Amino acid sequence: MHGVSMSTRYVHEKGALSIEELIKEIKRNPDFRRAGAIAIFIGVVRGETSKGEKVQSLEIEAYNEGANEVLSKICQDLKNRGGIVDAQIHHFVGEFGVGEDLVYVLVAGSHRKDVFPVLREAVERYKKEAPIFKKEHIITKEGVEKAYWVAETEEG
Repeated sequence: MHGVSMSTRYVHEKGALSIEELIKEIKRNPDFRRAGAIAIFIGVVRGETSKGEKVQSLEIEAYNEGANEVLSKICQDLKNRGGIVDAQIHHFVGEFGVGEDLVYVLVAGSHRKDVFPVLREAVERYKKEAPIFKKEHIITKEGVEKAYWVAETEEG
């Protein structure tokens, strides 16, 4: 975490923090006493593309200042929703293998009915709005190695 609060940074080098650290931070929030639920989304590297090609690895890059600003705005918007105590989005950058964690999204709120729709919105919004870029290194069905940049909107 390098001396910077997790809640003020949203883009991190791979491995800079853990989901356990984030849960502890949310529970330290003075308003957490109003919470009855924490919903968590963990995005991981999928082993195959939507076309059935084998993914070898992924590179994630971000325009850090812009991404931090966009993710901060999304989180602030979501924290203002009724029943929501906290909302955090933490995206990693670097090189990743299949199955490794890419993003953590956490929403704490009064009730489960409050947190699930906000969690889904947080995920959809960061994918559309944040300047975060993904390069897939794949092996095609013909056995050819390729690498290309993928828009978040191209995937499910």
